[in-house]
Amino acid sequence: MTTNTPDRARTRFPGISSRAYEHPADRSALVALRSLTGFDVVLRKLSGLFNERALRLMFLGGTVRVGENQFRQLHDMVRDAAYILDMPEVPEMYVRQDPTPNAMAIGSDHPFIVINTGLIDLLDEEELRFVVAHEVGHILSGHAVYQTMMQILISLGTRLAWLPLGNIAISAIIIGLREWFRKAELSSDRAGLLGGQDLDAAKRVMMKLAGGTRLQEMSHEAFLAQAQEYDAAGDVRDGLLKFLNLLPQSHPYAVIRFAEIDRWANSGEYERILAGDYPRRDDDGSASVTDEMKNAANSYRESWERSADPFIGKVRDVADGVASAAGGLFDRVANRAGGGGNGGNGGNGGNGPTSGSSS
Repeated sequence: MTTNTPDRARTRFPGISSRAYEHPADRSALVALRSLTGFDVVLRKLSGLFNERALRLMFLGGTVRVGENQFRQLHDMVRDAAYILDMPEVPEMYVRQDPTPNAMAIGSDHPFIVINTGLIDLLDEEELRFVVAHEVGHILSGHAVYQTMMQILISLGTRLAWLPLGNIAISAIIIGLREWFRKAELSSDRAGLLGGQDLDAAKRVMMKLAGGTRLQEMSHEAFLAQAQEYDAAGDVRDGLLKFLNLLPQSHPYAVIRFAEIDRWANSGEYERILAGDYPRRDDDGSASVTDEMKNAANSYRESWERSADPFIGKVRDVADGVASAAGGLFDRVANRAGGGGNGGNGGNGGNGPTSGSSS
């Protein structure tokens, strides 16, 4: 399958890097992984149990492969998304008979997309275009890599459950990975908007995922107000309950995704990318892990400052206190070791605990 011009005029992004649309917390982790020489080789050896070829054969035998003669509309959408996001090849797509409205991108060597009939039945053409571009964004970012990590750790956790504290340690890592996944979903929502270039369609997807097809019974403004109410709801106890409710979730709640894509689309970043101002794939090798970690920490800090959740306020106060204390301690140690000349580095050292607490 080769890339072709999409069916209507949409802005194309030659050479675009996934860093252009990735959420800072997602991007920092991906930049760090890409900087680890040989990491992908080790991961493939560890993931031998999850055979991509066997998985592909399973879908080839039990679902419908999208092409020019089957689900032609979806075929055109994935071709268009690959063209717009300048993918080197168009990923395969399969339609699975399943009433659950869901889609996923899986695989590592040659990732492919699976979309459930429940999602096809739920969405209109432009909404489906957003979803298909969302999945192409997952592939362009390489998110399947840590999806595989998750499966390995879950499998390892069941084997280590009998060891004292063994399963607790694995569970803590999985909690961190789930937070990473949720930010990856926000990244791919942005990719979906870039691929479809229809903000209203992106918002309708979130509303339909939450409330079904009866859009005439729903309102963009009321749904956004609902997101704001969810953010500010209750006292510290409610904030803690929201945090605990979110821990096992692979995706952010629909109201959160709605508010996030609305905020990003109106932040100026979306317009800059449309105008051609975005990082290029050719420069990915020079991306700084340190800079991206700082960007991730700043992103969490900004989201905390925007939030009206009392629980987030308490967490922010504690995190800021720890960061300040650690920064002061670092300054004192640095000054004792090398006099006053290292004061600048001491200030940067204070960012470490902030980055750590963000994960």
